[in-house]
Amino acid sequence: SSSTATAEEEPDGLILIGKEDDIKRSGRATAKVDGREVVVFYHRGKFHALDSRCYPWDPMTCCFSFFFLQDIDGQACIVCPWHKYKITLETGEGLYEGVNPLEPSPRPKWLSMGVKQRIHQVTVANGKVYVSPPDLSVKFDSDYFAEKYKKSGGVDM
Repeated sequence: SSSTATAEEEPDGLILIGKEDDIKRSGRATAKVDGREVVVFYHRGKFHALDSRCYPWDPMTCCFSFFFLQDIDGQACIVCPWHKYKITLETGEGLYEGVNPLEPSPRPKWLSMGVKQRIHQVTVANGKVYVSPPDLSVKFDSDYFAEKYKKSGGVDM
């Protein structure tokens, strides 16, 4: 279950996403932040925000509103139900499970895919959840698809 919020910019530049209790109850909320679709997750007592369109984007399916949460190797992650992509909520890092065949007894380990989803800073104040606008001077792999979706007017292509 998820709630959808209409983001409003506050005087200090933060974007209001919704009421803290509503997002805690539903586990997630989506909103437009500077024209980008952002999803805020509440998981294990913390709020996390990421671009809603993932870096390996499939226009018909990959929207984080449909992803589920899973703890992987001690990290809270979102998991794509269709492609099984795993992305950490804390850093936006894509993960995969692999082995180093050069090790004497290779064991599977969770490793970085070398790609990142844009994460957004979340602030909770007076029972409301806010997201900071993205710092576009730093590029993330998900930026291409967030911009493509934004330019399409929010219509999947």
